[in-house]
Amino acid sequence: MKSEFMLAITQLAAEKNLPREVVLEAVEAALVSAFRKNNFAANQDIAVKIHPNTGEVAVFAQKTVVETVTDPRNELSLDEARKISKDAQLSELIEVEATPKNAGRIAAQTAKQVVLQRLREAERELVFEEFSDREGELVTGIVQRIEPRQIILDLGRTEGILPSSEQVRIEQYRVGQRLKVYLIEVYRTGRGPQILVSRTHRNLLRRLLELEIPELHSGTVELKSIAREAGYRSKIAVAARQQGIDPVGSCVGLRGIRIQNIVNELNGEKIDIVEWHADPATFIANALSPAQVTAVEVNAEGMTATVVVPDRQLSLAIGKDGQNARLAAKLTGWRIDIKSASTAEAEKALAEAQAPPVEEAVAEPIPEQPVEEPVAQAPEEFVELLAPEEKEEELPVEEAAPIEEMPVAEPTPQLRFAEDILPARAPKPDRKAKKGAVKVGEEKEAKGAVKPKKARRAQKVYTEEDEFEELLKK
Repeated sequence: MKSEFMLAITQLAAEKNLPREVVLEAVEAALVSAFRKNNFAANQDIAVKIHPNTGEVAVFAQKTVVETVTDPRNELSLDEARKISKDAQLSELIEVEATPKNAGRIAAQTAKQVVLQRLREAERELVFEEFSDREGELVTGIVQRIEPRQIILDLGRTEGILPSSEQVRIEQYRVGQRLKVYLIEVYRTGRGPQILVSRTHRNLLRRLLELEIPELHSGTVELKSIAREAGYRSKIAVAARQQGIDPVGSCVGLRGIRIQNIVNELNGEKIDIVEWHADPATFIANALSPAQVTAVEVNAEGMTATVVVPDRQLSLAIGKDGQNARLAAKLTGWRIDIKSASTAEAEKALAEAQAPPVEEAVAEPIPEQPVEEPVAQAPEEFVELLAPEEKEEELPVEEAAPIEEMPVAEPTPQLRFAEDILPARAPKPDRKAKKGAVKVGEEKEAKGAVKPKKARRAQKVYTEEDEFEELLKK
């Protein structure tokens, strides 16, 4: 019976995937409740111990040492107590072996349900301890069933819950699909530990990068920050801890093989890898990649930055529905305002036009210097007496030589043309006219037939006297 009891415990531990000591503790706790109900008082403290090798069951009860025993279940005389312990004293609690004779039958029948319940509790506690230590890690599960509000994943020893809020909208799940998920939280419930997992958490991307990139796992490349919109696009900032290491190239891998594995795991989600920089302006310019940045102006007090990009790069810098600018702001932690180069120049010109004119500095009047009084000169008599030899001698003024008259140059003869010198040529005869033909005008002049024209008769101008004379004649 004892060997069969231990064989059953060993088999039960193997089926439940529990340590043998845990199963023994569960059985001991179940036997305590069973023995107290049938053989001991309700409030009496008892303990059950099972020998791990032989399987013998021993029940120990706590009794109080008294002079006169009135309740044998809870009391013990001083003489009996000193047989167990030589130093026993009155009113002391002593453990006494009180194993019932029908312990095997009770263990097999009465304690069956209690044993199974204790085993379930022990199994749940073990699962909770195992997965609570793995919070924030990457786990692999298989889709077991799909419900309207959640998806149940088989994680091996237990089940994980993927709620609708942690699911990627553009992903479609099917039963039997293997997924890598991020373990968010493990908490206790009446039905056992509940494990909450996610597919949209940004640390899911972090764990995938550490799994694929050895430099991140070893610590030579540091992952500074992550900004993610699950299913669409993500941005990560990396920095090298050792000189000579390209952080971006280490994450991308040869021909992009490393980052491509992560993209495939996330069902085609785009991933931008940028280099982190201590200077906020440089880091913001890198975060807006692939757009080119012309200038960055930062305001440390309000954590805001104004970025100027070329006109043709404005839409690329903002991204579809503002996605690129939004991810860059999450990645850097700065509020980013993006402007085109033409807009920035127009605002600058407008600000300069509205700026108040600079007041010209008024020149301060120069203080008048005191006029020095002329030094009195000594009289000429004293000058002659003191320095007669230093008196300047008057030089005789030479008469100016008479100015000689300059010879007047003869005028240069002007050039004359041949037309002015040679006589005029006679007009050439008209070769086209006939030899015997004579012009009409010449012939008339020769014959004298041409009559002079008569002068026109002058018109008479009537005056008032003429009109009066005509009226008298009538």
